This record gives sequence, C-alpha cells and structure tokens, in this order.
Amino acid sequence: MQTSSPTRDRILDAAMELFGEKGFRGTSITQIETAAGLTPGAGGIYHHFRTKEALLEAGLARNLERVAALRDIQKLMTGLGDLRVELTILARYALTVLDEEQALLRIMATESRSRPELFEKSVNGVLHRSFAGFAAWLCEESDVTAERANSISAVAVGALVSIRVLPNLFGVGPAIEDDAFVKMWVEMVMAAVES
Repeated sequence: MQTSSPTRDRILDAAMELFGEKGFRGTSITQIETAAGLTPGAGGIYHHFRTKEALLEAGLARNLERVAALRDIQKLMTGLGDLRVELTILARYALTVLDEEQALLRIMATESRSRPELFEKSVNGVLHRSFAGFAAWLCEESDVTAERANSISAVAVGALVSIRVLPNLFGVGPAIEDDAFVKMWVEMVMAAVES
C-alpha cells in the first residue's frame, strides 16, 4: 500500500471533490493537478498514482476507511454505562462523518453503475461491517438477542445513512434539525432495545 504524504493527500482531496462535482469522466488530470496545487500538465499526479482509475480507487479506499472509523467510536464508548448517552454520541458522530464524506456519497451514486465491481466490494464491505458492528455493539451494551440486534441495526444504521443521503444526493428528505433527529433516533433505538 502507498504511504501517505501531504502531496498525495492533496491530490486525493482534490480528486474526490472534483469526481463528486463533475463525475469521473468529467474530471481531467489537469483539473486535478490544478486543484491540488500542482503544475497543470506536468504529470505530477503520476508520481503518486499510475492512472486516473488508480486515483479513484485510492480515494474511495481512503474515504471509505474514514466511514468505517465509526467502529472505533463504538469501542471507545463501550462501558460508559448509559446506553442513551452512548447512542447520542454515536448518532452525532455518524452524522458528522457522513457530512464530511459528501463527495464520497456523490461519487458512489454517480459512478457505481459504470464500476460495479469496484463499488460492490468496497461499499458493501463498509456497510456490512457497519450493520454487523452496530448489532454486535448493541448485544454487548444491552440484553437484546443477536437476532433482535440485527433487526435494530438495520433500521438504526439505515436511518442515519438515509437522513444524509436523501437530501444531499437527491435534494429531498425530511426537514428536521439534527438535534431533533438525534433525539428521535435515540428514543427509537431505546424503545426497540427495551421492548
């Protein structure tokens, strides 16, 4: 795996933003070089990535790993002793991560049809780990069965993703402030856990 450097990170940041705005095909190497502060047309990108496709793959991998970091916050919260507080922190953190990854969400929506193999492995892996991880965490933090935790996870994680995906990708979605959403989300999950 390629090690990170400030230039490489700038290239990835610029590329992911441009791919999200203009699509993969609509973004040129020269545009990425310009946005990353490199000399346009000089080929500086190729010191870090063999092809534009390799750049997309590296950007997806990096950004999906950030989304997968939700697992880490669950580990940090385990044992706080107040499931309601833990859920509130988790929901707020998840929404923040999804906000930071808007370019990734747009790229997934626009490019998944033309590169299904790339997206199937990476996106499905992250989503599967998110659903499974939340369910496993619920089992540790409450008395729910694994089957019940899987059901709660499907609804809870799906709601967190949907509240950001629908408005940001499709321009539609419920008009609700984050505080009200998080409060309702925590109440929903608590009710499911306690029933």
